[in-house]
Amino acid sequence: MAEIIKMPKLSDTMEEGVVAKWHKKVGDKIDEGELLADIETDKATMEFESFYTGTVLHRGVGEGETAPVDTLLVIIGEEDEDISALLENAKSSASSSGDSKSENTETSSEKEPKVQKEKNTSTVEKIDTSSIKANIITMPKLSDTMNEGTVASWAKEEGDKVESGELLAEIETDKATMEFESFEDGYLLYKAVAEGESAAVDSILAIVGEKDADFKKLIQAFEQEQASTETEDKKAESTENEAASKTEKSTVIAEHRKQSAQAADGRVRISPLAKKMAEDKGYDISQMKGSGDGGRIVKRDVEEFKPKQVSAAVEVSEAYEDRPVSQMRKVIGKRLSESKFVAPHFYLTIDLDMDKAIESRKAINDLPDTRISFNDLVIKGVAAALKKHPAVNAAWLEDKIRYFEHVHIGVAVAVDEGLLVPVVRHADRKQLSNIAAEVKDYAQRAKDKKLQPEDWEGSTFSISNLGMFGIEEFTAIINPPNACILAVEAIRQEPVVKEGEIVVGNRMKVTLSCDHRVVDGATGAEFLKTLRAYLENPVTMLG
Repeated sequence: MAEIIKMPKLSDTMEEGVVAKWHKKVGDKIDEGELLADIETDKATMEFESFYTGTVLHRGVGEGETAPVDTLLVIIGEEDEDISALLENAKSSASSSGDSKSENTETSSEKEPKVQKEKNTSTVEKIDTSSIKANIITMPKLSDTMNEGTVASWAKEEGDKVESGELLAEIETDKATMEFESFEDGYLLYKAVAEGESAAVDSILAIVGEKDADFKKLIQAFEQEQASTETEDKKAESTENEAASKTEKSTVIAEHRKQSAQAADGRVRISPLAKKMAEDKGYDISQMKGSGDGGRIVKRDVEEFKPKQVSAAVEVSEAYEDRPVSQMRKVIGKRLSESKFVAPHFYLTIDLDMDKAIESRKAINDLPDTRISFNDLVIKGVAAALKKHPAVNAAWLEDKIRYFEHVHIGVAVAVDEGLLVPVVRHADRKQLSNIAAEVKDYAQRAKDKKLQPEDWEGSTFSISNLGMFGIEEFTAIINPPNACILAVEAIRQEPVVKEGEIVVGNRMKVTLSCDHRVVDGATGAEFLKTLRAYLENPVTMLG
């Protein structure tokens, strides 16, 4: 299904972007995470990656041309897919946007005397920041579906000197972790978001400027502007009972200045940023007192708030800790939920004789500078079996099934925030020692958070191994769009009958999760039969 990618907002002040260079032309294939274009903002030229895999069907902006943020940049989908409806909708949206702007301009012009009057009678004096030599950097919108970002790491500390184009932070979006460069020269005066914490797009990320700049006044002005915008939005929502409403607001404001930020109708007056911070920290905003205009709760109130302590008895028996959900965990939850509840899973389990696999591994590891794991043997065996059973090496693409000729094995790696699945590409063509080195490198880079999107994209089959944790049986959720995933369990010793005698045998179960839309029971069973032959006699797959 074709997808529209819109012109991204790559800087806090960006209103339009210029396509400095296209890296793909119409008709070209592109993978998720592959470089699509260089986008020139008002501050720098940045590389922009695709968030989809498919074919470039339409480019809405020519090289050197300019387009507003959130307008059509490119359409990616299946080859020869009909995109006429998407183009018509995009055209209608652009036209409606233009009409709205015209109407807003006319309306503003007609109401100008009234607006001016309201400004003149306003009791809120706008904070003057013209003499402050510092600039607010807001959380950028790094993907078309991004609503918030998580600071994976800061490259600078408060007080450090920063130059335009220098790495400021790594921002984790809903799709990838991307490097974010500073657009300002100066010193990092303030970091509004701590490492591992999230913030909404367009909220304060950092402040860069001269060493002694009064950045606190900038924050106050920013929050004042947010409050003003909210007030205007509320005015636009309804004009009924305006006089009564104003009287009520005046009463509430006076009460708030004496007491708290609790509104007359039970609502709490709080800035969006402060609300987000309070939710992340698990604070009850009804307990807070606001120091902003009209008793409004602002960022500093959340930072200085101290929750009421529970009694010692309760604290011991009913203690808990709320932690914000990381972007990685959100994406994992979404993708696996979609897989589990959309793809009809069924499971096939076999029990393997691992005696010869143990002997083979020991013999290989006795060689100089060689070290392989049982997981490496499984990867090699799976890759060899997939070449014999291409119906398992497949993906469900809604209107068609794709059968891959290449074998790219995704290997699940546990990290603190969740699960990553780096890909061993062309595993069927690689030696065991190469597979072992590659998997070890992936595992280390996953723990160090150095994996890149291209490392975990493009798998045709996945493996999840919990054997090292002593797990003897489990089922894994399919990693979409793969058709299957193999759960690998622990090797266990138990009595077995061989040549009429009871001896100690080494056994290991593996369970294949299959998407029934792609793979039937007999197909999965034949694959496991071949895999059994390879793992129970590894020399057959090493030749």
